[in-house]
Amino acid sequence: MTSKVIKVVIADDEPLIRAGIRMILTSDPGIEVVAEAPDGRQAVELARAHHPDVVLLDIQMPVLDGLSALAELRRAVPQARALILTTFGERENVMRALAEGGAGFLLKDTAPGELIGAVRAAAAGDAYLSPGATRHVVDQLTSGQAVARGEDARRRVDALSERERGVLALLGEGLSNAEAGRRLHMSEATVKTYVSRILAKLECDNRVQAALLARDAGL
Repeated sequence: MTSKVIKVVIADDEPLIRAGIRMILTSDPGIEVVAEAPDGRQAVELARAHHPDVVLLDIQMPVLDGLSALAELRRAVPQARALILTTFGERENVMRALAEGGAGFLLKDTAPGELIGAVRAAAAGDAYLSPGATRHVVDQLTSGQAVARGEDARRRVDALSERERGVLALLGEGLSNAEAGRRLHMSEATVKTYVSRILAKLECDNRVQAALLARDAGL
């Protein structure tokens, strides 16, 4: 049975960057770049037209920046998974991208294999944070706001069943559905069902937000 080809839209205001990303992604026969955009506004319009699985968004773009485009994509094409791609690793950008429902955050020095892996992870419903971005998330988790976040997270997690909390804890470790299934002796499909239920109960847009909440709750 032939695997579904992952459709991708690339948004970056630099033509050479777009060409490089296209070359890397199309080296994988399971990925197709269906459109390219030089700004965030066109990225949203092209996503509406092509219904991609993944949209790669640069942060610094004219007309509409990547983070603003991400917010519009979540409303206009909610099934598309957005990966933020940038040379900037400031904590504020990372946390805002995650808060807006981004599927991951990559720095532009990401290795080609990591870029392909991140696109595949996003298309599969998982998330990816580059090592540089992860450091900023950890910094945020250990900041002075951690106590308040922890109390809120524990209150929300209390609504979960024991099994759901177990699955959530593995999300906090960054495990994929398949990896969590092996740990819990469950099928990948069953874990996926649990994840969907957990996201709904916790009112989280994606796995990254749920994983951060799991860590805040001390799971």
